[in-house]
Amino acid sequence: MPPFQYIEAESLDDAVGLLAESGAAVVGGGTDLLPQVRDGIVAAERLVGLGAVPGLAEISESGGGLVIGAAATIADVAGHSGVRRRYAALGEAAGGLATPQIRNAGTIGGNLNQRPRCWYYRSPLIPCLKKGGDRCYALAGNTRLLCVTGGDRCYIVHPSDTAVALSALDARLETAGRGGGRELAVGDFFAGPGRDLQRENVLEPGELVVRVILPADAPERSVYLKVRERESGDFALVSVAAALSFDDSGDGGAVIGQARVVLGGVAPVPYRAVEVEEWLVGRLASGVDPAEAAALVLPNATPLPQNGYKIPMARNIVKRALASLLGNE
Repeated sequence: MPPFQYIEAESLDDAVGLLAESGAAVVGGGTDLLPQVRDGIVAAERLVGLGAVPGLAEISESGGGLVIGAAATIADVAGHSGVRRRYAALGEAAGGLATPQIRNAGTIGGNLNQRPRCWYYRSPLIPCLKKGGDRCYALAGNTRLLCVTGGDRCYIVHPSDTAVALSALDARLETAGRGGGRELAVGDFFAGPGRDLQRENVLEPGELVVRVILPADAPERSVYLKVRERESGDFALVSVAAALSFDDSGDGGAVIGQARVVLGGVAPVPYRAVEVEEWLVGRLASGVDPAEAAALVLPNATPLPQNGYKIPMARNIVKRALASLLGNE
């Protein structure tokens, strides 16, 4: 492990000031960052911890919704009664993430900011495009775990389970940086390789996520499903967070008033299945065929040689999620 300095920030302003210095990086539980430092993928001379910053490890009610500090652990998010009751998809995503040991150490801020799991990016021996090299080595190698849509010279998939769930719940992120703070939708936080090959989000240098804001008017029913190769400790081959709200049709039936369907494991960012959402909204819930809706998933997919299996897998998991929410499993 290369030598580095670890500093606990005492306040948010302190953290922003420390991160403004060259060679500094913010660290949560360290479950993703420290292996990258060890392997020389990330160069960091100073790691800035947020655990001592007042309020950043708390989960609290605000304005009818919930506010989750970036330093709250994944285990705390998964076990929070308000999350489980009102934002089920997030509770399920957090509760099924990695292993108990990682959930106890990792933070929600770290999970949203983790780097891609591509074997070629993670290898300290391969100078891939994302690390400043001149090519994507995956294209001539193993493409089984890569994206089927949204790739642009780099074909990673976004690794965060909680990001998929938060996108479906219309959550927002609050940040802090040298130029002040800002608030943005989770869907606007992530950026694909077409925007910046070396980053996966829109954070400016020295800027950090400080809070996740879950709205009071999030869809009333939500679910998160994940397909993986191993039962525990594995990343998603394909995942989905689906969220629906309902209106009274006036004749006793429920009409779908709002729909969010977001996929993980298929694109470099959490992927909004807008075709499915638009098809669902306004339909009588009792008349929806989940299979018909799911058939609209990934209409413009361009799979690589070894990952075409993700398309039927995505459609099947969306079908299961919608059937669960509509009560017709």
